[in-house]
Order: sequence, then structure tokens, then C-alpha cells
Amino acid sequence: MIYFTEIQNLPAYDVRGAYLGRIIDLGIDPSQNALRVAAYLVQTRDKNLVYITRDQLQSISVRAAQTSVTRSEVYSNKPSGELLLVKKDVLDQQVIDVNHRKVVRVNDVDLDIHPINGHTELRVLAVNVGLAAAVRRLLQGLTAKHTSRKICAFIPSRAIRWEFINLIEPDASRRLKLRISYERLARLHPADIADILEDLSRDEQRSVIETLDRETAAQAISEIPISLQATLLESIPPEKASDIIDEMAPDEAADVLQELPRETSAQLLAGMEKEGAEEIKDLLGFEEDTAGALMTTHYVALGEDATVENVIEAMKQFEGTVESVHAVYLVSGEEVLTGAVPIARILLAPASTPLRELSREEVISITTDADAKSVVDLFRKYNLLALPVVDDKRHLVGVVTADDVLDLVVNRRR
Repeated sequence: MIYFTEIQNLPAYDVRGAYLGRIIDLGIDPSQNALRVAAYLVQTRDKNLVYITRDQLQSISVRAAQTSVTRSEVYSNKPSGELLLVKKDVLDQQVIDVNHRKVVRVNDVDLDIHPINGHTELRVLAVNVGLAAAVRRLLQGLTAKHTSRKICAFIPSRAIRWEFINLIEPDASRRLKLRISYERLARLHPADIADILEDLSRDEQRSVIETLDRETAAQAISEIPISLQATLLESIPPEKASDIIDEMAPDEAADVLQELPRETSAQLLAGMEKEGAEEIKDLLGFEEDTAGALMTTHYVALGEDATVENVIEAMKQFEGTVESVHAVYLVSGEEVLTGAVPIARILLAPASTPLRELSREEVISITTDADAKSVVDLFRKYNLLALPVVDDKRHLVGVVTADDVLDLVVNRRR
């Protein structure tokens, strides 16, 4: 293994032993092979920059690099494609460690000297984020490389395999050329992605959100503070922002739209699907800190004659998150709330069982204009997971869930 700090400023010679210059950077072409060094950036005596391609490199060590071609062949090289440069784009940069779900700063890069077809190539093994790598950089040029290695052997080291790293590239056009994706990041829990977002700069946040699919982006954004949600949505293209809001729970979408300037909110609502936009507009009509403002309009309600078997079909058509469904509500022909059946009861009952037989004798509900304190008091008193919200005629219009109440309580304590 060899470290980038041991390669930086390494002298390079051609096949005849003629001095070419010093290696100042390594180039990786992610579109071809993200684990292989594709080019060696060399600065000549007259400060010009030339490239040694991977197939021109004969050998490399901590002492020198040698090519298998003449100086004129090296000097005539031109880089092809967009290269990811180790010093410029990776060293000292913040990257996402998807394996440990956090943002880290790169102190060095570990490489493997790999012999192939009679010559040598370098392959990227890991980024080094430990103290040993930081010390090795401090000693760079001050001590011999073998001495530096001996010293650092006694210092804690931490390397993260290259495949567990997500590079952050704020420049959208360059990100496209490099084909950088956040596929591995998207597999993390939304709460973990949210923690990572909070550790990034504004440009880096935008970079990550723009490349996530809209469902993942919506789930992650919902986990961060509302002021940061608004700032982030304002920073990305309106089309993408509208798509993300369309995927959010209606109550969460309404909350963030209230944080945005009125013109921006109107623009984003106009870019959404009509049905989703109408749901959010209805929620925006309720006063802040009331049950109406806290509730979501995503719930499962069936007629009074429904059976357990009907619940399965209703769940298939449900547009919200399955995790948010704690009960199935029963309504009359006039949409008046008449019952509530916990999901646990439904799962244990035969398919032909009428839901009214499983319904609670008394349905605890709250009106849209009730204040937030009343909502919290009911959750505490009855240990609720969800609370149906009705209008003045007892029509079911929404549901407040436990996570909404938890957010409310936590935010008030801050």
C-alpha cells in the first residue's frame, strides 16, 4: 500500500530516465472505473501540466515514478473526460461515510500498487480520516517517508473503504459528467440522512437533495428542523421542490409552506398535482397550533358495513405511509365519525368479521379548532397513537398522529 501523501511531489521519469516533473495529483475517471487511477498529473520544470495515463506508467514507489514511453509521448497527452482529482476533489473535503452514517473529513487516501500486464497501476482502497493520516501530512517533506511511517504506526488510524464513501459534488453539471450518484446514501434511514444533511454546507445539502429520488428526499427533509426545510427547498429548482412537497405528508407540507414567502409557496403549490395541492391548501386555512393545523388528511376510513377483508383492499389504495396507520375509522353515509378499530384487532380477526364488532365503544376525537394543548392532553390521558379530528358536524376531516404531538412537545421545550 502507498498513501497519496507519499506520491504527492514524487519525481517522474520517462522510459529513458529523462526527468518529466513532479506528480501533484491523481485523476480518477468514475464513469469508467471508480476504483482505479486513470491519470497522473505532472507539473514540469516550467510549471506546465501534463498527464501520464495509467497504461503509460511502468512503475511507481515512494521514491519515483517511471513511464514506459518517452517524454514527447507524455507531453502530447490531453486528458479525456472529466477526472476526479484526489488532491483537489477528495483531500480535505467532507465526504459521506454511508457505512457509519456520518460526514467525515479526508486526511489522506490509501492506494494499492497493482501489477498488471507488465506494468503498474494504482487502485483506490480507502480514504483515511484518522489522526495517523493527519500526522503523516504534517511530517510530509520534514522527515523521510519510512520514518514517517514508523512514527504513524504508533498513532490511531481510521480508514473507510472507498466503496462506503459518497463524494459530494455541488456543481450539478460536473456531477453529471462524473456520474456521481447517491444511491448508497438513499438506502439509509431518512433520519440518518437528515443528520448527515445538518452537517453539510448549504451547497452540499442542495447537491445531495437534488440527486435523491423525490420520495427519499421528502422523507429526509421531513426529519430536519422546519426552518432548515424551508431554506433548503428555496435553494433547489422549483420543479424539484414541488415534487418533494407532493411526497410529504400533507400536514408536514403545510408547515413548511407556511415558513416560505407567500410567493414561493404559491409557486410550489402551482407545480404540484392538483389533489395534493388542494389538501395542503385546506390545511393552510386552519389557525396555527390548532388540531386542524396539526392533523394529516391521510387516513383510512370505511363505511359502517365494512369487514376485515375490506381493510386489505383499502390499505392497498392508501397513499400515505403504512407506518402512520394505527386505526381504521368507521363513518356513516354522511361521513360522520362513528367508530375506530385498532389495527391490532383487525389483524387477529377473521376476514368476514364486521368492523363495527371490533370498534371501540367510545371514539375519542377532537374538533379542528381545539388548541394544541388540548390535543396533547388527550394523547397523555388516553395514551393515544392517533386522534381523529372532526368538524362541528362530527364529519371526519383528519387525524393527528403521535409523531406530530412528539414534535410539538419537543419544539416547545427548546
